[in-house]
Parts: sequence; C-alpha cells; structure tokens
Amino acid sequence: MSRPPFPPYTEATAIQKVRAAEDGWNTRDPERISLAYSENSWWRNRSTFVQGRAAIVEFLAGKWERELDYRLIKELWAYTDDVIAVRFAYEYHDAAGQWFRAYGNENWHFDKEGLMTHRHASINDLAIDEADRKFFWDTSRPRPADHPGLSDLGL
Repeated sequence: MSRPPFPPYTEATAIQKVRAAEDGWNTRDPERISLAYSENSWWRNRSTFVQGRAAIVEFLAGKWERELDYRLIKELWAYTDDVIAVRFAYEYHDAAGQWFRAYGNENWHFDKEGLMTHRHASINDLAIDEADRKFFWDTSRPRPADHPGLSDLGL
C-alpha cells in the first residue's frame, strides 16, 4: 500500500500532501482516513496517545460523534525530505449547539511509501459565537479552491 506523493518532498509535493490530508479529514470517514497512515502509525493528539489503524478509526469515530459540522483547513508550515509541519484550524459545534474553533500545529513523519508513521498534534479550542464562524462550504465536498485559506482569513 502506498500514498503519493512520496518523500523526499518539495514545496509543491508537500502542499499537495497537506491538501490531500485536509480533504481526507473533511470527509469525516475514519476508515478512509486511516489508510493514509502506516499500519502501526503512532499519534499524540492533545493528551491522547493512539497507535495503529484500528485505534485511529476508533479515535476519529469518537471525535466526530462529539464535533459536529466539522470543517478543517490545513496550511503548510515547513517541510524536509520526509517530515511535514502544518498549522490548521477547524470549526465545529457540540451537541448543545456551542461553536468552537480549534487551532493547532501538527508534525508528520512519512515512510518511503508516503504513509504517515508519526503524527504529533497540539490543539487548543476556543468557544466562538456562530456569527464568528469563518469556514463555510458544503461538507459533502472538499473545501472549494476559491474558499480562503488560513492566511487569507487572518488566522
């Protein structure tokens, strides 16, 4: 199993990898998303540690049971041959209707097949009013090319 683009990354292929990850996560399909990670991928997500695809699926399924109407934007921060760092923000609401914007950074390490072997995510949530939302697109589709990115939105 492989997941192009493959290391070593250039700026163009790192941007392509980041957008593919964004599009994948915006599907909110844990099984599909898990295929971008190596069989024994290791995660630190906030204070939660996860290892392996089955655990990733379980983690993501629980995440999207709590985080409703989730919309994510990722942006390349830095890259080397087989490591990519991104900054991101996503918006969601909880079951009570409270909206949040989560801000964070991720560091990703890839194997030669383009599968992510390590994911370190630091994330902070900020409660926002619904009127302060910035991410608007049909969640059945990826973020449209003309929707502003994080830098364009001043985030």
